[in-house]
Amino acid sequence: MSANATASSPSTVLGRQLGDELRRLREAAALTTAQAAEALDCTKGKISRIENGRVTVRLPDLTAMLLAYGATSTELRDRLSLLARKANRRRRQGWWNQYGPVLADTYRDYIALETMAGTIRTFQAQLVPGLLQTPEYIRAVTVASHQWQTADEIEQFVQVRLARQERLVSDSPLQLWAVLSEAVLLQQVGGPKVMSAQLNQLLIASEQPNVTVQILPFSRGAHASMFGPYVVLGFPEEAALDVVLADNPTGSMWLEREAEVGRYQELFDAARTSALSPVESRMVIRRRAKEHRA
Repeated sequence: MSANATASSPSTVLGRQLGDELRRLREAAALTTAQAAEALDCTKGKISRIENGRVTVRLPDLTAMLLAYGATSTELRDRLSLLARKANRRRRQGWWNQYGPVLADTYRDYIALETMAGTIRTFQAQLVPGLLQTPEYIRAVTVASHQWQTADEIEQFVQVRLARQERLVSDSPLQLWAVLSEAVLLQQVGGPKVMSAQLNQLLIASEQPNVTVQILPFSRGAHASMFGPYVVLGFPEEAALDVVLADNPTGSMWLEREAEVGRYQELFDAARTSALSPVESRMVIRRRAKEHRA
């Protein structure tokens, strides 16, 4: 994912995520938008705008909606309240806010969702996933992008990416499953020394119980994920909707409709099925690391 990429309505991603969940709860309660509006003493249009992520959701309204829908779970209420606050405040209170203009809106949205996610499944065609990158590798990628002009901006971006990696070692660690094209192991990012260290770090990370790394070798030929990298974020609660951030030549795009997300889930399943096993993948990574040192 490009940190400065553009995306479809990036500032409303969290609002749409909340709206999607509220729509599912309403439908599970067998209520029409008209019935929901009557229960909340508001217009049908307001219910629709909330469900489409077009307006902010005040916490009193959220509480009233959950009550009307019979959603009494304390865990659900707390999670959706947190999501509403993040959406309404546009993530101003997140740790990433201190990095100011270094982060584009799309990247801010991504980090905000990543902090709430329980699982990440990603296919990468050319780069090691950000959550597994070494500082030197991050710095080399950042310099090569030409999106940051000063040494201070570059260093701030490096620190943001390193801060994200804390999710992998937190008390409730993120579950990361990455399928990487073999090209990722060959691309000379930062030169042989940086690449060798990066691949050794990838080996260490792949041995952690919450991290799975698979390599999709060139010998597998054409495959459905060749068009570009993507990330599928999953959330802990059973009713929560997955979201996808997909890269393409013109930027990045959020995908949240069930059918679209389902397509990427199928793509990832096909990629991991075609890829080498985690054990075989570590053998390939180890061999490529030695080649970079040679």
